[in-house]
Order: sequence, then C-alpha cells, then structure tokens
Amino acid sequence: MLYYLYEYLTNHGIHIPGLGMLKYISFRAGIAVLLSLTIALVYGKRIINYLRAKQMGELVRDLGLDGQKQKEGTPTMGGLIIILATLIPVLLFTRITNVYIVLLIVSVIWMGAIGFVDDYLKKVKKNKDGLSGKFKIVGQVGLGLIVGVTMYFHPDITVKRKYADAKVVNRNNVEQNFMPTEKITVSTVPFAKNNEFDYSGMLFWMNDKDAHEWAWIVFIPIVIFIVTAVSNGANITDGIDGLAAGTSAVILLALAFFTYVSGNIIFADYLNIMFLPNMGETTIFVVAMVGAVIGFFWYNTYPAQVFMGDTGSLMLGGVIAVLAIILRKELMIPVLCGIFLIENISVMLQVIVFKYRKRKYGLEYAQNNRLFKMSPLHHHYQKEGFHESKIVNRMIIIGVMLAIVCLITLKMR
Repeated sequence: MLYYLYEYLTNHGIHIPGLGMLKYISFRAGIAVLLSLTIALVYGKRIINYLRAKQMGELVRDLGLDGQKQKEGTPTMGGLIIILATLIPVLLFTRITNVYIVLLIVSVIWMGAIGFVDDYLKKVKKNKDGLSGKFKIVGQVGLGLIVGVTMYFHPDITVKRKYADAKVVNRNNVEQNFMPTEKITVSTVPFAKNNEFDYSGMLFWMNDKDAHEWAWIVFIPIVIFIVTAVSNGANITDGIDGLAAGTSAVILLALAFFTYVSGNIIFADYLNIMFLPNMGETTIFVVAMVGAVIGFFWYNTYPAQVFMGDTGSLMLGGVIAVLAIILRKELMIPVLCGIFLIENISVMLQVIVFKYRKRKYGLEYAQNNRLFKMSPLHHHYQKEGFHESKIVNRMIIIGVMLAIVCLITLKMR
C-alpha cells in the first residue's frame, strides 16, 4: 500500500525525503519484520487477555504426562496473533497485486479460517472433536487446488533458466545469461548437478508438446498432496510449548533466503539457479511472518501463556507448503521440514505397528508393546523423562541443521 503511495507521489512530481527507500525490497522487508515483531509483542498480550476473558482455555486430555494438567485453561487460538502480525505489514509494504502475494494472503486466510472453525467448535460449542477430519481435508485440498491451478495457468508465474554455457563478463547485463521467460512446471532437485525436474516428464508416453500441455494432470494433484501433508505435519508437531513455533521460524528463515536469491537475477546468476520473475516481493511476506512467529514464540515458550491452536498450526503448515511450491523447492520439503516429517511418520508407524501386533498377538500384547511409548515423537521423549523445554530446544537445533543442509545445496551442485 505504501509502495503505491510512493509511486503515486513520484509520478506527480512530489518527492518526500526518505520515501524513495520504499522502492527497495530489502528496506521494505526490514521494516516489515520489525513491525510484525512489534505487533506480536505489543498486541499479543492484549489478544491473550481477550481470549482468556472469553474463556478460550485449552481443555487438556489426561495423557499421563508431567505438568500436563497445569496447562488446563491456557488460552488457545493464539494463531490469531501470527495472522494479524503478518497481514498488517504485508498489506502496508508489499505490492499486493503481485500474484505470489495474493496466493500467500489467500493461504493465510484460508487455512487460518479452517483452524479457527476447529478451535471455535472445541472451545465455544464444547464439541471436543472440533471440525470433522474430512472437512479439514476438504479445506486443505481446496487450497492445494487453488495454488496448483494458479501456478499452472496464471500468466505472471514464469521462470527464467540459465544457459548451460553462460559466461558472465558484465554484471550489468547479467540477463543475457538466462533463457527467455518460460511457462513450465519445473522444480529444483536438491543434491543433484543437473537439478531441474519437469513434471511433464512423468507423462513419458506423450510427445513433448502434449506432455507440457497436460502436465497439470500430474502437477496439481502433487501440489494438493504437499499442502495437505505439510499442513497436517505442522498440526501434529504443535503438541508442546514452543515446538511448532520454533521449528516453523527456522523453516521460514531458510525460505526467506531462497525467496530473496530466487527473485534477484544477479544472485540467481551467481548461484546458478532459476530466476523467478516477480518473486522478490514475496521476501517481504516471508520475513513479516518470521517476525510474527518469533513474537508469538515470546508468549509460547515454556510455560506457555498461549497456544497457537489449529488456527496457527494448520495455517503455518499450509503457508510453508505454498512457499516451497512457488519457490520450486517442494522436493526439498522432506529435508527442510524434517521435524514435521518425523512427527508425522512416528504417528503412522505407531498405528501400523499397533494394528499388526494386535492382529498377530492380541490386544493386550499390542497395548503393552507399542513402538513408541506415545506418539507423536515429542510425547515419547516426555514419557522417557525429558523436560519439554529440552525436547523443544533440541528439535529446533535439529531444524537449524536441516535448514543449513538445504542452504548448502545451492553450492553442492
């Protein structure tokens, strides 16, 4: 919004000292992260008090975990803090007509609304099951469909790939090293030298022209799967104080770096990666969300003053998935979102092993010989006697290591 004000005033010959800084993405990103952090820290407490006054406290099931019952009554729906602290700077400092910004705003509101309805049914309507699982899936599939269709058909979503034999002499004319703008379903394969994967290649029985024309048949379902999987992964990870917020902040920081270099043709040329036109503005969105999540983390660390609830966890997972997809880095998700993946797998393995042992050895044996003492994995470590702060800190450290591995892939090729 302020960028458009700058453009309007400049076009009418009005020059206000300092206002010209708004044309730089780096400046607007810096101001956005400071504003989002301030909003989360200052207004976060007021939102927490409001939720407490409205009796939006968490109803804790007795799982036999240390310190669990003391959390009863802690306000939930804290994801509203993240949403508010993200959207205000984004609306102020981005070019909101940018297709990527529109997609991300839709993702925040869409997934936030699904999570809010779930939390609302649990806390206000006293429905302990909340929103039915099938309705959550429908919502996640809906967002994946919107993202997939937009990515495939929108004319402003393009890539510029670098010539294999490009040699730079003059950095001021670096664009000569890149091919013309293309409208293709290509992604980045981590840890590989020739690291581009085109989804149309999966339609191997077609000729190249038909394969590119019908690539959406493969691409859109994969996008739907990624959005659903990562969103649920973040939701499952949100089980102890600060875990989902801390790991999400690390993931978002890594994505912010990828966003900036992918949207800057000079860095894209230097790192030998795809240049994504119009992607630079997205940096402002990502760092604004980083500030919002860190501000929320202030109140969510042990002992938590507020829980993010499904309002926050489903939204964060959905946005992270969409960011990876628009950055053409979705194949990096198993590494970058490794904590989410491990938590998801621990639940699936627990169920599979329990059913197998129940069928083969009987119910009593299966109950007494579970693969994990409790799933998701963070609860297993709680049962092992680890304090939840130690579990959270160590998982964040692992998340940092995974993020560094992802960043290293830029040069490992």
